[in-house]
Amino acid sequence: MPAIVLIGAQWGDEGKGKATDLLGGRVQWVVRYQGGNNAGHTVVLPTGENFALHLIPSGVLTPGVTNVIGNGVVIDPGVLLDELHGLEERGVDTSKLLISADAHLLMPYHVAIDKVTERYMGSKKIGTTGRGIGPATRTRWPAWGSGSPMC
Repeated sequence: MPAIVLIGAQWGDEGKGKATDLLGGRVQWVVRYQGGNNAGHTVVLPTGENFALHLIPSGVLTPGVTNVIGNGVVIDPGVLLDELHGLEERGVDTSKLLISADAHLLMPYHVAIDKVTERYMGSKKIGTTGRGIGPATRTRWPAWGSGSPMC
């Protein structure tokens, strides 16, 4: 079975969400495999209606597409629930959203560690969004990034 794979190689805002939206009904699955809610993507429907998403894959706005939040994604439960509620409130069917049981769970202490570490680094800070994505990732994969597990 042929597949279309869209990968952002620059670790940032390269337009992956817009490209996914343009693929529209040509795909059956949209899988988010890494990252967290530290960046967002806005999808504009043909009706002109805007949807801003930070965690849920943009394919959720295409009827019939199965969307997956994979095991490499850091999930902030509050953000997930807010996005689900906002979509459902606007009539979007979220029943085809699947979430890996092995996805990272972001905890409040990850956010605290992120903010304190950034402050401590002073002029050497990395410019984190302060949402805890880095510390949550390092908790799961201590060898990735810098240092040892945070908890």
